Amino acid sequence: MEHQDIRWIQRYANFHKACRRLLEVTQSGKTIDDLSELEQEGLVQRFEYTFELAWKTLQDLLTYKGYEFMTGPNGTLKLAFEDGLITHHEGWRKMAQSRNTLTHVYDNEEAHAITLLIFSEYAPLLNDLDKRLEALSQDDQYQQP
Repeated sequence: MEHQDIRWIQRYANFHKACRRLLEVTQSGKTIDDLSELEQEGLVQRFEYTFELAWKTLQDLLTYKGYEFMTGPNGTLKLAFEDGLITHHEGWRKMAQSRNTLTHVYDNEEAHAITLLIFSEYAPLLNDLDKRLEALSQDDQYQQP
């Protein structure tokens, strides 16, 4: 299969798995209050690596499409919005800020607030991206080296 050599598709496969694992929790019917402290910490970890894979997959796809831009999450998310790969730019910017905050947060109240956002806003945005990238990964136009 030729398309297996395309970096964005390889990275997408990892993002897809990570997104499914995150959604196992957020779509389980449980609320944040139903999760133990350990489960909440696991959810935060899943969110962190899923977000990282999301923007890196977008970066690889935009590079594949021939764009030249400032790499990193901010430049990638801005261009992904302009290209139509993501539809809620402010939500993605907020998600990136939350991701950065979680790296340095030691306040349970602040971490809890972000965990609520993972359930209500971030998981749905990541799921929307997963669906969009799934469709693109099946499109022959995006599989040719």
